[in-house]
Amino acid sequence: MAYAVTQSCCNDASCVSVCPVNCIHPTPDERAATGLLDVEMVYIDPASCIDCGACADACPVSAIVPTDLLRGPDTIFADLNRAYYEQNPTSATWDSLSFPTTVPQGYGELRVAIVGTGPSAAYAARSLLHTTPARITMIDRLPVAGGLLRSGVAPDHPATKGVDSMFGWTYDHPRVSTMLNVEVGRDVTHAELAAHHDAVLYAVGAAQDRPLGIEGEELPGSVSASALVAWYNAQPDREHPAIDLSAERAVVVGNGNVALDVARVLLTDPDGLARTDVADHALAALRRSRVREVVVMARRGPDDAAYSRGELIGLCSTPGLEVVVEDDPVTAAAIDGAADGSKAALLRDLPRVVLDAAGPAGGSAGGPPGGSVHGSAGRRVVLSFFRAPERIEGPDRVTALATRPTGAAASQAAGAAAGHGAPLRTGLVVRAIGYRGTPIPDLPFDESSGTVPNDAGRVLGPDGGPQPGTYVVGWIKRGPTGGIGANRTCAEETVKALVEDASAGRLVPPVGSVGAFASLVRRRTDVVGRRRMQAIDRAERARGSEQGRPRRKFPTVAELLGAAPARTGPRKRAS
Repeated sequence: MAYAVTQSCCNDASCVSVCPVNCIHPTPDERAATGLLDVEMVYIDPASCIDCGACADACPVSAIVPTDLLRGPDTIFADLNRAYYEQNPTSATWDSLSFPTTVPQGYGELRVAIVGTGPSAAYAARSLLHTTPARITMIDRLPVAGGLLRSGVAPDHPATKGVDSMFGWTYDHPRVSTMLNVEVGRDVTHAELAAHHDAVLYAVGAAQDRPLGIEGEELPGSVSASALVAWYNAQPDREHPAIDLSAERAVVVGNGNVALDVARVLLTDPDGLARTDVADHALAALRRSRVREVVVMARRGPDDAAYSRGELIGLCSTPGLEVVVEDDPVTAAAIDGAADGSKAALLRDLPRVVLDAAGPAGGSAGGPPGGSVHGSAGRRVVLSFFRAPERIEGPDRVTALATRPTGAAASQAAGAAAGHGAPLRTGLVVRAIGYRGTPIPDLPFDESSGTVPNDAGRVLGPDGGPQPGTYVVGWIKRGPTGGIGANRTCAEETVKALVEDASAGRLVPPVGSVGAFASLVRRRTDVVGRRRMQAIDRAERARGSEQGRPRRKFPTVAELLGAAPARTGPRKRAS
């Protein structure tokens, strides 16, 4: 018997270092050597695995399972793990021996502010705590920690959310203080952070959507994936307007993992979602939803799909949901001629359908609200390739999406026969074509890439040289690529740069004390520290336990603060 890595792999390579026989690849060194830093997952060689279980114990998301315990659709992961080594027979080298960079013994106090509390921030804090005597201040604009783990991961992915248990000790560490509900640029400036810390590290992600740039994009019924994800995850700093789910068809433009998450959540039986931490308002709306078909549309072909193999397999195994492929000659040829183990090859056994522009099964894509279709037959996701959005139609809200064929399909007359020429009737268009970072006050910003200019995490000033004591990590550093685990290697690189600068005397010593900084911030806003953060967590879990759910999130900042009032009374945020 051997172990296999399955769908929920977070890809942070925690398992690689504990394997005594080097049977888990690609390793961090192999990724760096090939430039594949954003590989989907790691794989276990069944021929070399000795069934010791060390990897399963180390995995933070419980993604590693004995192959003989795989059931149903999950059995394909045994094949995927084995196929990786058939295609990569030389993946058996050990990573080079390396030791973490640390400051010289007796260096003295090192104070670091980390802006953000998501995965990249947590990995950076862990690396600093493991390798230096640093005292860390973790800052977040929200009253709760977690970033992407709380507000970005789909509610029906509890295994992925389980990585927060690995980060939990970070916030409780005696050398870490948390200052939540504090926004840099409004409550405190970068200059003030730098004056009270040796270094400031920004881990603020990339929250801005990429627009489609087409006519009608501003119509009601046209929403961004980030808005929809924030809606069903109860992200507290965003408005949550009602999402109109009265049409039978929704179209998601883009086919990355977020696109599949959106499609799955829109069609999953609400009774199943009711056992998760999905937002109460979203659950209520999904119970009334009439959506029974989601078209996931991509400009490129099936072998260039942005989703991971694991996410596709997870989508196909969703109870009560059929996954089909839009049938046209170009897509069919790409799938039928695909190499075994490729993304396109995974689609071979899926039904192929001609997409009816008028609506699901020839029905109406509009219709009055009310009367959920959940629990009835006919809920399906249509994977559509070689299509691009051209225009969103509707007099006062979305009624249809005009598309055009792309690539090889553009020259095929059969594309129009397959429906490419007729606008797709729909009441909801979700753009899921990626994210970009937003400028950080007082830091340089590259508009073309949506990132802060940097060299290995060191922020570069206008002159192209490093800006002393200022660093970035995560998506604001490298762009919106890679999942949760990719932040580990990214964070280690940035921390290495920070420690090298500290050791070389390139950091500017702070002029203000820790206490002075705390007093400064508390005069300006209602700071949530560790005690109140834990109180909010307990309150949400208690609310959830009443309904058999892991937690029920408070959907607004006011409710979060109300769940854990300050001992001295709340302060008003400075205007």
